[in-house]
Amino acid sequence: MYKYVFLDLDGTITEPEEGIINGVLYALSKFGITVEDRTTLYPYIGPPLRDSFREFHGLSEEEAEQAVLYYREYYSTKGIYQNGIMPGMEAAFQTLQERGCHLYVATSKPELYAKQILEHLKLDGYFDIIAGSTFDKSRDTKAAVIEYLLAGIAADQGKPSMDDIIMVGDREFDVIGARAFGIETIGVLFGYGSKEEFEACDCRYLAENAEEMVQIILR
Repeated sequence: MYKYVFLDLDGTITEPEEGIINGVLYALSKFGITVEDRTTLYPYIGPPLRDSFREFHGLSEEEAEQAVLYYREYYSTKGIYQNGIMPGMEAAFQTLQERGCHLYVATSKPELYAKQILEHLKLDGYFDIIAGSTFDKSRDTKAAVIEYLLAGIAADQGKPSMDDIIMVGDREFDVIGARAFGIETIGVLFGYGSKEEFEACDCRYLAENAEEMVQIILR
């Protein structure tokens, strides 16, 4: 059994499509960019936004920074409430806690937003620590968030063995961030990644649903 379970937020714990995509559409509109098919913006869900604005819409570094600010104008007041819970996840948290697992959030989303979302969904009580990125970019990669989370656990309980930790996420960024610390990963296929994406980054486990995720964690 994995004692410490790190979970991504968007696309893993929550269904974030409405809030994130609406925020991206709002930001892009400020640059005169219109998008007919919102599903083409799904790659924005997961990685740091400033990177996505540059990669997917060719914004300069300065423009991408401004786009993130526009995005936050929308997200901080509306988007954080446009979230749902992924099927089976709350029941999964209950089972894992009953079996003695400690649950943590490790997200590239700003920590403030992550805490507000989980509180709104009444899920915050399941997690020992909710770790996310910072607005000042001092902690804006998944690896940096995991490092911060590990330090928090060490301060609270002593340094954990990496063999006791599993990272659960729906994108390759979760796998890459966890691998920097020798942490195994579960790629969930109910989010915004794909089996091909996980195979390309050598994700150890794949889960079609929350029940399979639990089975892997409690192996």
